[in-house]
Amino acid sequence: MSYSAFSGFDHLASGSLPQVYEACRQDPAALIFDRETGRVVDIDPRFPPSEETVRPGRPKLGVTAREVTLLPRHWDWLATQPGGASVALRKLVEEASRNPKAQQRARRDAAYRFATALVGNAPGYEEAIRALYAGHGEEFSAHIEAWPADIRRALEEMTAEAF
Repeated sequence: MSYSAFSGFDHLASGSLPQVYEACRQDPAALIFDRETGRVVDIDPRFPPSEETVRPGRPKLGVTAREVTLLPRHWDWLATQPGGASVALRKLVEEASRNPKAQQRARRDAAYRFATALVGNAPGYEEAIRALYAGHGEEFSAHIEAWPADIRRALEEMTAEAF
């Protein structure tokens, strides 16, 4: 995963989470973003990220247990699938996540979250977001042209495959 830190409109660092955190931890205004999702990463300074992060679940697979709520007929169908419910659900999720439209939507959503957090009240914001979701790349670029260079550059990178 790739992360970027911004303080106001200025890009501070990009890289792994520990690298970015270390580069911006002295700046109280810094926000760290997950470049894949566009979400702000909240870090408890008492437990800074390290290169070796232990996660719950089955360590070799990176599996995390969560609750799933389905109708009885869905559970019945899953019970008949080879490998059981978990294997069937993983296959369905993998297949859906490889869909180009789903990937395109995820990129647009990430750009939306990022832009909203940093320039949500900038001139042309609403028009840019409309163009983003309409799939109008040139129009989107035109609306973000006057935005700060670091923000514009990050958005261009994030949306390179969104149109």
